[in-house]
Amino acid sequence: MTQEPGQHYVLPDQLCIGLYVFIDLSWLEHPFALSSFKIKTDEQLNILRSLGQSRYRYDPAKSDVLPPAANPDPPPVIKAAPGEHDAAIAAKKARLERLQKARHAIVDCEKHLLSTSRIVKSLTRNLFAKPQESVKDANQLMDLMLDSMLTDKDVAIHLMSDKVAGEEVYQHSLNVAVLAMIVAKELDLPREQVRLLGLGALFHDIGKVEVPERILYKTTPLTNAEREFLQQHVAYGLKLGKTIGLPAEVMTVIFQHHEYVNGTGYPKGAKGEALSMLSKIVCVANDYDNLCNRPNPADSLTPHEGLAQMFAQNRARYEPSALNVFIRCLGVYPPGTVVVLTNEVLGIVVSVNSSKPLRPCVLIYDPNVPKNEAVIVDLEEETDFTIARSIRPGQLPKPVFDYLNPRKRMTYFFGGTLGGDK
Repeated sequence: MTQEPGQHYVLPDQLCIGLYVFIDLSWLEHPFALSSFKIKTDEQLNILRSLGQSRYRYDPAKSDVLPPAANPDPPPVIKAAPGEHDAAIAAKKARLERLQKARHAIVDCEKHLLSTSRIVKSLTRNLFAKPQESVKDANQLMDLMLDSMLTDKDVAIHLMSDKVAGEEVYQHSLNVAVLAMIVAKELDLPREQVRLLGLGALFHDIGKVEVPERILYKTTPLTNAEREFLQQHVAYGLKLGKTIGLPAEVMTVIFQHHEYVNGTGYPKGAKGEALSMLSKIVCVANDYDNLCNRPNPADSLTPHEGLAQMFAQNRARYEPSALNVFIRCLGVYPPGTVVVLTNEVLGIVVSVNSSKPLRPCVLIYDPNVPKNEAVIVDLEEETDFTIARSIRPGQLPKPVFDYLNPRKRMTYFFGGTLGGDK
């Protein structure tokens, strides 16, 4: 058997438990969830040998064993008889149906985000020319988001694609509003409180219209004077909020969204009970988005790193119930995290549900599957493997980076559970 440089091959009868193999067929031509994995059972061996392949690639570094010596007189390759693997094929069909539902869920989510972003764009542009109309539009938007959010028992947080997450989407205010409202839902806050929270999150940075862009978008460290100027945006926001007639609860969020429960925030260094619960929730969502979406994308933390820093280093800053629910909602590996599965397959987390934080939905790198048809695996359904660790996008080989397309900026929106029924 001729070995290509850098490749290792075995005959079907050399396959054994512990060998890490690659199936060089399209995803639809075999019954397995992934096209590369470590063989664990006799059933997997039998299916592999019945696929009609004359040889299989394997990776010695990822294998637990070396293959046995080749039989000098190997048996002929025999494809499975019709119906022999009906159960496996049925499982593959069910998996395909779930994949199609997952894709539809993401498309629907993108449509909702585009519609929402257009409303935000319009009300932001008209905020000072038509303040009453803009505030009315913002309230209607919150009601629409609440109706959608409260209809679904399980709300999934989706990572949005770059073609959706452009500068025109006003992603920071939307990100903070979406994430804060999901936390409020999980905390069982009354509907009216969630609506006011959403308004506060949407308008929390309104005062930044008074801050020069050279400070807002500066990619190098701010000077002390620049930092003090930037921190004035909460006072400017309070003044502007009064001018356009925002509710008192929303004004409190605008003024307190940089305050911490341990008194180390600004502008007043207020702490504990002096802060509203809505402000505490927006503070958590705002800090997370700022960590993951810095002015210079190269300085941004990965979602996993951002969440880890907030919990491991800075949790004294936050209301414990708000932070704990936020972490539960986003999962240990938030959407946008590049991960390595326990079978060494690479992927990117595209959705997570608070009811299954350790088993999100992952878009898988598979060179045998076209990028626009990439497999999305729900780790709640596929129990043979889970996430082993996260890695930074820069650690990916270029073909994998181009395939997974890690986002320079993280943008989130919500929808029903991937693959689930609404």
